[in-house]
Amino acid sequence: MDSRHDRIRHHPTAGPGNSLADWTRARNPLRVAISYVAVWLIRISPSLRLKRWLLRRLGAAVGPGVSWGLEATPDVFWPDLITVEREAIVGYDATILCHEFLQDEYRTGEVVIGERAMIGAGAIVLPGVEIGANARVAANSLVTRDVPPGTTVAGVPAEPVGSSAADDASAESAGDSGADDSEPGDDETDPGDVGVGSADGTDV
Repeated sequence: MDSRHDRIRHHPTAGPGNSLADWTRARNPLRVAISYVAVWLIRISPSLRLKRWLLRRLGAAVGPGVSWGLEATPDVFWPDLITVEREAIVGYDATILCHEFLQDEYRTGEVVIGERAMIGAGAIVLPGVEIGANARVAANSLVTRDVPPGTTVAGVPAEPVGSSAADDASAESAGDSGADDSEPGDDETDPGDVGVGSADGTDV
């Protein structure tokens, strides 16, 4: 089974310095400037419709019903390598990266966020990662590898902590029993509580 590293493309640095110092050889500066302005609007706009339209204009594949949170940032250099499938949520201040500038090379890779997946607030997704349908990424996590469908991941780097199906079943069971098993002062985090943020924009 392919991993993100199998999907990454390696591009040797053309100039004498590091790849970031030579970024104008990697990407057209005018294109990046236009992309930067569009990304700024995507970050601050409260309109989900406008966000989806701008993302598509940048070349991203964005399905119907996608919710893109306030301050969430798509890759500025290669936004066309992003796919967000229908009804997925990218939470407040999350970052989707499709490139890495390193010393001797730069790398690019497509990022795919599956149907109804949720990316928590402040999470970072690295190039080449595929996040499966109904998967959940907890807030402030760093996603360095693929997330299988229905799986919840958390941490730096993000590791599996449960499945969305199991979380939903557990919640239903607790609701049916009417009992609260938590002890006073118990602050354990629910793996299903990914924290996408409340300021995710409104559809206008």
